[in-house]
Amino acid sequence: MTILEKMLGRQRVLVKENERAIALYKGEIQTILEPGEHSLANRGNRLEIARHDLKNPEFTSPYEKALFEKLPDVAARHLTVFRTGRTEVAVVERDGQLHAVLGPDRKLVVWTVTGPWTGTTVPVGEDLAVEPALMRRLGQARKTELMTVHPVVDGQAGLLFVDGAFVKVLAAGVHAFWNVGRMVQMKVVDLKRQSLDVAGQEMLTRDRVTIRVNIAAEYRVVDPVKAVTAVKDFSEAFYRALQYTFRKALGAMTLDQILEQKVTVDAEAAAKVRADMAEIGIEVSDITLKDVILPGEMRDILNQVVAAEKQAEANVIRRREETNATRSLLNTAKVMAENPVMLRLKELEALETIAGKVERLTVHNGTGGLLNDLVKLRD
Repeated sequence: MTILEKMLGRQRVLVKENERAIALYKGEIQTILEPGEHSLANRGNRLEIARHDLKNPEFTSPYEKALFEKLPDVAARHLTVFRTGRTEVAVVERDGQLHAVLGPDRKLVVWTVTGPWTGTTVPVGEDLAVEPALMRRLGQARKTELMTVHPVVDGQAGLLFVDGAFVKVLAAGVHAFWNVGRMVQMKVVDLKRQSLDVAGQEMLTRDRVTIRVNIAAEYRVVDPVKAVTAVKDFSEAFYRALQYTFRKALGAMTLDQILEQKVTVDAEAAAKVRADMAEIGIEVSDITLKDVILPGEMRDILNQVVAAEKQAEANVIRRREETNATRSLLNTAKVMAENPVMLRLKELEALETIAGKVERLTVHNGTGGLLNDLVKLRD
């Protein structure tokens, strides 16, 4: 400040190209200073200069409200304002590049000179869905703070809930929703065929034998909305249904009936399970009673019973074969008794067999001496 300026009560203010400045005199806003040298009144050192670096294009100042109220024309010439309504979201672009995303009831003030600026207002629907093209742009610009992304792959169904209320079913794909003051939830349900095992379930048979069974089942969800909303956890409900139904069915049978009629038990129990699961949107296909596991002492007893049964079967077969052999010998004896020639042939066959094992053999046919001659079999 020169002596003349001090005497005249003025001050020179230099504003650079990368700056803008707000001039206040006696605490009141006077104007916005553009680049250049300015001579301003400053009696009693009551001039204040609030400088803004345009490196930050957003206008944030404690004098914002006063500026727009007292100097609306000046504010309109230097500043651009973006606003959103209660059910709107705004996408603000700077020179074609995404700069900011405003949620509902928000305002953004920027220095116009740092633009060009454009803003697009997007209405927020009841389902809060973000258009796929906008979702990709926000993702590429890493401006995802106001949206949530939920992928749904092939073979799945996505159930959308807003503020706890079911809205709709979403097909396979990537879905995005505005996260603007309302709670968005997605429940993904697998529609492919799945397996469920109920292993090591202990139960008491009608004849009071404790057994453990393993049950295997296959199922798929055919109505995802009903499966999710009818029960808290449909897979847990299916598990409990298998457990309870088979416990009841097997508990009404003896151990022998369970071991002998396993297929029948499966069919009876499966019909009940299928009916119960159909009411909550679950289609049950195969249900198998895989294993019936007995306690150690019961296994020993059962093994002894099986061994005794097999031994009895072997004895029956052995006696049947002995009877058949005896009957065959009796028939042969009758034929020989009635036919002396046949008897003679049998004798010669026996001699031939014996002669192959000794050097010399003398054969006598009783006291009658029918075969008195010495048979020389081998020199």
